[in-house]
Amino acid sequence: MINDIDYDVKGNVHSLETFGLVDGPGVRYVVFLSGCNMRCKYCHNPDTWSKNGEEWTAKKLFQRVRRYKSYWKNNGGITVSGGEPLLQKEFVTAFFSLAKKEGINTAIDTAGQPFSKEKKWMSGFEKLMEVTDLVILDLKSMDADGHKKLTGMDNDNILEMAGWLSEHGKKMWIRHVLVPGITDKEEDLKAMREFISTLKTVEKVEILPYHTLGLMKWEELKLSYHLEGVPTPTAQEIQRAEELLGKES
Repeated sequence: MINDIDYDVKGNVHSLETFGLVDGPGVRYVVFLSGCNMRCKYCHNPDTWSKNGEEWTAKKLFQRVRRYKSYWKNNGGITVSGGEPLLQKEFVTAFFSLAKKEGINTAIDTAGQPFSKEKKWMSGFEKLMEVTDLVILDLKSMDADGHKKLTGMDNDNILEMAGWLSEHGKKMWIRHVLVPGITDKEEDLKAMREFISTLKTVEKVEILPYHTLGLMKWEELKLSYHLEGVPTPTAQEIQRAEELLGKES
């Protein structure tokens, strides 16, 4: 266990979900943090982009979350999502350290964008990984240009992070949002499959169908939505993507 943890370190929290069923194994308590550098065109939570959120200490947040421990049974736990949780590594490390003291499973749902091998950043990341049981990594696109058009950011460091997790024995789930005409191209999905095949610790690959449930948030925030008219994928399109990624149906 990591020593010298400041459990009064503060983080910016966007929202809390007490009963998550799709954010890791079992029943999860999901903490959504504020702040994200990406600007994904299909983001269903653009309200999490801002770094401003409700301020919590790691200790107070854990005290709130642990009340629900009886719901998690043996295979559930806590997931920190966002926004982008890697923007608040110290806070998440303190929060997860408290969870691990009580044997609670911990997971991070991340797009990996802040990842850096710069010494100071990596030192904090390694500490966080010591108390993280599972990394749910959202791979947007393998094509560098396509990734930048879709998110506003490069993907080199994201792929580098996946490689680091694999080499260091960290369990991963890979997720890919399927947007018809944008993230469903055969060559990109095949490239993603080839990349995933090089990773040694991937336990699960999931296709997440694009949806427009977050469109109202874009309108409330007076943001221009660039995917107007893009349909949700059909069952056949989802099955095709799963086959191209090598995911068993």
